Amino acid sequence: MVPRFGSLAVHEWLTLGMILVLIVHLLLHWDWIVAVTKRLFSNLPGKQRLNYILNFLFLIDMVVIMLSGIMISREALPLMGINPSMNFFWRRAHDISANLGILILGLHVGLHWQWIVGTFRTYVTRPIARVFNKSAA
Repeated sequence: MVPRFGSLAVHEWLTLGMILVLIVHLLLHWDWIVAVTKRLFSNLPGKQRLNYILNFLFLIDMVVIMLSGIMISREALPLMGINPSMNFFWRRAHDISANLGILILGLHVGLHWQWIVGTFRTYVTRPIARVFNKSAA
């Protein structure tokens, strides 16, 4: 979120990698996207509808973040011989969309908090507890 605390080049290269991650993520969840889209305006539970809307807003926001980031790149793209335009519009779009993305991500995490805690217990807490219980016996 704050590339000045690290390296701007690393920030830009990781973002370019995230484009691939985003595409793979969408392909892996394509069946869910299609199924929920078909039911969006009919018999879809409210929480699932809210989840879909948040996911859609997050997708749009991520596209704006990545596109605007590419348009203001000072490290990665110039290294490839591409010199994007450096104008105020893209810089402002990048800042606003990044801040909005943090808000949407927070809402998304809040909506799925019980699942996150349950998954953490299943895959982290319980296996660690089993290891310590075996060594204590």
